[in-house]
Amino acid sequence: MAKKIVTDLNVAGKKVLMRVDFNVPMKDGKITDENRIVAALPTIKYVLENGGKVIAFSHLGKVKEAADLEKRNIEPVAKRLAELLGQPVTFINATRGEELEKAVANLKDGEILMFQNTRFEDLDGKKESKNDPELGKYWASLGDLFVNDAFGTAHRAHASNVGIAANIGEGNTAAGFLMEKEIKFIGGAVDAPERPLVAILGGAKVSDKIGVIENLLVKADKILIGGAMMFTFFKALGKNTGKSLVEEDKVELAKSLLEKANGKIILPIDTVICKEFSNDAPHSVVSVDAIPDDEMGLDVGPATVKLFADQLVGAKTVVWNGPMGVFEMSNYAKGTIGVCEAIANLENATTIIGGGDSAAAAISLGFADKFSHISTGGGASLEYLEGKKLPGVESISNK
Repeated sequence: MAKKIVTDLNVAGKKVLMRVDFNVPMKDGKITDENRIVAALPTIKYVLENGGKVIAFSHLGKVKEAADLEKRNIEPVAKRLAELLGQPVTFINATRGEELEKAVANLKDGEILMFQNTRFEDLDGKKESKNDPELGKYWASLGDLFVNDAFGTAHRAHASNVGIAANIGEGNTAAGFLMEKEIKFIGGAVDAPERPLVAILGGAKVSDKIGVIENLLVKADKILIGGAMMFTFFKALGKNTGKSLVEEDKVELAKSLLEKANGKIILPIDTVICKEFSNDAPHSVVSVDAIPDDEMGLDVGPATVKLFADQLVGAKTVVWNGPMGVFEMSNYAKGTIGVCEAIANLENATTIIGGGDSAAAAISLGFADKFSHISTGGGASLEYLEGKKLPGVESISNK
């Protein structure tokens, strides 16, 4: 079912509640990566330029105790948003109450305000995270329309997404442009991909990707597996894994996934090994059949990068989630870089990165513009790839 997009709403003269994902990394009160703020600008600008009044809000980290309030204050984000928009953003240091209500009532067409971190409501009984009915109803009462542009929280039923949508009125909820893109690319890759569909999965644990692998065994034409989770699969095949990270309690599961796969799962053929988890210790490349007892694999090797690149030839849809090795260490980043380059250089293919570490890797390596889509939501994109229904998406009005 197609979802309403912000362009389907008449925003002129309306108070538009907008859930954005401004959960950005901060150090000493300074934003260290503003990608999520920049990604929300098109939706915000659309509403402002079309005569709407924007009431923007987001969470920022988790708030568990009073000491978290100062470091989770979202005011620096509001200041940066004003700079990026080139117009004032009224910041209200509250999540409810008279000051907020007056500020909303005084907003003029084309103006924007932002209120405090939604998770401040979690200090007293997790009202935001547990989708407190009264809180969702209160926030909904502040506006006429609701635009959800926060895919990063779409896999959670919170007061600031599902709660507002349930109370704002029939047909008054729409996706922002960022959410629309996520639905189009990730939803499309799962539900109606152009084939061949090749999935590349990395990361440390098989347990994090069980649902994704099981869903993609049905949907994908090939699944290429790297990262530390490859060693759990090698253990399932009876190979020696040395000191590599293995989820012992998932070995039988890995064995059953390989049996179900009928050759769809393609594993690395070489690995970069080291005696310790260090970028400074001596390292070497060996076949996956020759890992010594006293060494651990920390990346896929060059032969695997070539194998994966060959498997990608002719692919029409590629989904990548998870690095190939410990990419934070330069000696074990080559596998991730190589796979990233192979995907980035594909022609006539829809290429999607499913958030998290692989998104960070592509951006830091300068490949962001070479991909069709880089998801802003790690957990949400994983659950979408699993084929799960996301509460934040489900709560958006249908066209």
